[in-house]
Amino acid sequence: IRCLKKQIQDAEIHVLTKKKFANLYKTNPYINKVYEYDDSLKKNIEELKLENYDYVVDLQKNKKLMLLVNGIAIVLAGLMLAVGIRLVTVSTLFDMSAGMGAYFARFGVLLVLLVLYMVLHVLTHAAAMKLCGTKKVRFGFTGMYAFAGSDDYYPKLPYIAIALAPIVLLGIIIAVVNALVPESWFWVVYIVQITNISGAGGDLYVTLRFAALPGDILVRDYGVGMHIYS
Repeated sequence: IRCLKKQIQDAEIHVLTKKKFANLYKTNPYINKVYEYDDSLKKNIEELKLENYDYVVDLQKNKKLMLLVNGIAIVLAGLMLAVGIRLVTVSTLFDMSAGMGAYFARFGVLLVLLVLYMVLHVLTHAAAMKLCGTKKVRFGFTGMYAFAGSDDYYPKLPYIAIALAPIVLLGIIIAVVNALVPESWFWVVYIVQITNISGAGGDLYVTLRFAALPGDILVRDYGVGMHIYS
């Protein structure tokens, strides 16, 4: 909040918080107004609408957004699966005509490729950040996914390029490999492509949201979240 106020000095910042936390914000000189609520927001809704806010930042975990992003991922995975089935039957992945060695080799390679993909996905984001002038990229792991983040601020179009870098660059590479491998290995590579496309659900959502925002926004992506300034 302090950094935002210092960078945009005429910005007016309001906070909506539970009553028991209100005093923490009331003593903050960078906050103009504090709205309090107990268990329900009903009495605050109309009052907040009158403020005509330019931007609203939800500092709590947004379950609806999480479900939306996961829903996008599932839909993308379903579409990719349908396309793959029309190209090559899934049974080729489980074909044992070449022996048990080839059968287990396919699944072993698939596992290695998925781990390698996750590393390359993060490194591609990091490389795109570097190309946009980032001095230091931070890497981390939340327990569910790895991430690359930075304290730098990116304009709208460069940040969209950073967000889409893995799905585009890795997508092209995987597609070329898919076209070159024999049919019995098609699904080994294609599953990695499904992971690439569906796993980019969050990046695609961010891109669509940012496309509708003003061109002068600045984005700070610290890996597990982001701040947007205008």
